[in-house]
Amino acid sequence: MCAILTYARKSISQEAFEELLQRTASRGPDMSRVIRVEGGYLGFNRLSIMGLNENGMQPFNLNNNYVVCNGELYGFRALKEYLISLGYSFKSDSDCEILLPLYEKLGTSMFALLDAEFACVIYDGEKDEFIAARDPIGIRPLYYGYDDEGYILFASEPKNLTGVCKRIMPFPPGHYYKDGEFVCYRDMAKVKEISFDSLETITTKIHDKLYKGIEKRLDADAPVGFLLSGGLDSSLVCGVAAKILDKPLQTFAIGMDIDAIDLKYAREVANYIGSDHHEVIISQKDVVEAIEPVIKALGTYDITTIRASIGMYLLCKWIHENTDIKVILTGEISDEIFGYKYTDFAPSAEAFQQEAEKRIREIHMYDVLRADRCISVNSLEARVPFGDLDFVDYCMSIDPNKKLNTYGIGKFLLRKAFEKDELIPRSILMREKAAFSDAVGHSLRDDLMEYADAKYSYAEYEIRRKKYTHATPFTKESLLYREIFEKYYEGQSEMVKDFWMPNKSWKGCNVTDPSARVLANYGASGE
Repeated sequence: MCAILTYARKSISQEAFEELLQRTASRGPDMSRVIRVEGGYLGFNRLSIMGLNENGMQPFNLNNNYVVCNGELYGFRALKEYLISLGYSFKSDSDCEILLPLYEKLGTSMFALLDAEFACVIYDGEKDEFIAARDPIGIRPLYYGYDDEGYILFASEPKNLTGVCKRIMPFPPGHYYKDGEFVCYRDMAKVKEISFDSLETITTKIHDKLYKGIEKRLDADAPVGFLLSGGLDSSLVCGVAAKILDKPLQTFAIGMDIDAIDLKYAREVANYIGSDHHEVIISQKDVVEAIEPVIKALGTYDITTIRASIGMYLLCKWIHENTDIKVILTGEISDEIFGYKYTDFAPSAEAFQQEAEKRIREIHMYDVLRADRCISVNSLEARVPFGDLDFVDYCMSIDPNKKLNTYGIGKFLLRKAFEKDELIPRSILMREKAAFSDAVGHSLRDDLMEYADAKYSYAEYEIRRKKYTHATPFTKESLLYREIFEKYYEGQSEMVKDFWMPNKSWKGCNVTDPSARVLANYGASGE
């Protein structure tokens, strides 16, 4: 990952701007640079992934324009060759160097053409204005806010903006900002036309598009590793990558010291694909001690996000401290497309589709946020193959009647798509999902709830939770998280829409805890 920061104000000091940028130094520990332009400042903290020498350092400059970008632009080499044919020259191997030539040629229409996960800000010197954009799913983070004088700032994380902006908000995915307005250039949740392909065509397309999505994310000039939980999604990413690379992968799994569910399944996959596998074991003490640094890193109070982040954060911390890996492939975004345990209760295909649309639009506040922060705070870069734009676009268009769980097993289409390949053990391919925080160990959730329960009396809980009118805490655990969140991001709760929960309006889903473990259909998922 890298960190970007811009401030459209001339009258602040460079020292003040550098202090704001330094808050996200862990996202880009290799090098830092600040450029003062006529309209303000651009800053960049670099984690070197593509084009590892200093020539790839940002901000990039072309004529009187500048850009900072945290992103990976897939297929950039073909675009680069095209731009060279038009007379442009390049000084680095960085993918992001193509952005300014594209902007000169295409203006803001360039954003809709990018196959990328990115957040970028361009300073147009001729017009003296800042233009910002974010990828259509929001895999790369971007936030914005206004200072007391009304000047806008853009930043990779909200921590860059605290103390400067009264209200910090996530930049909407699939939008660009120009002339004071946010313009939608691509809505990944909106389906233009439902696809009524046959089951065979559907599974073939799912297979081929995900395969390509994984393949393009293996392109890096820095070492690559893989998070392997033993669940379907991360196992498929590892299985495909192992076949493409034809060499042992570096895979990593984490579990509690007493009841880790998924370590044995991750080990089974690792043995099957022949990876160099690493297991990290954590204790109740590790879990409790991680609560505050995780919430500080995440910038959220959401229960399920924090629970799932603790294992991921500690695993990535271990990877950073014990290996030379810089890039991490992970399995997020599959559930939003193909369904959770609770979507088995969807009352209709239309309801399933509406829920998928909602989850894709909001994922930048939940699972994608979790992956980004847990990985980037440990100076690593996240890549999310299930977020490939072509893959998501097609999967969202599949007839939702075929995505409903009428097959006796969740995510049937995804499982069926990779049945013939035998890239992972069949027992894993057909194994029901366990929630990640539960899979790290059932006791992780229990330890967190017990710790919070001991912290407050019932009377204290009732009094203190009522201080918060937005996303009011509804358990002692959620109050604990909210109070820590307010310590670092006071008054900024609207950065997250609300608590992630199953759709309570559906029969069987009116629960008081986000864990799939409380659902009647959880069954053998956690075994």
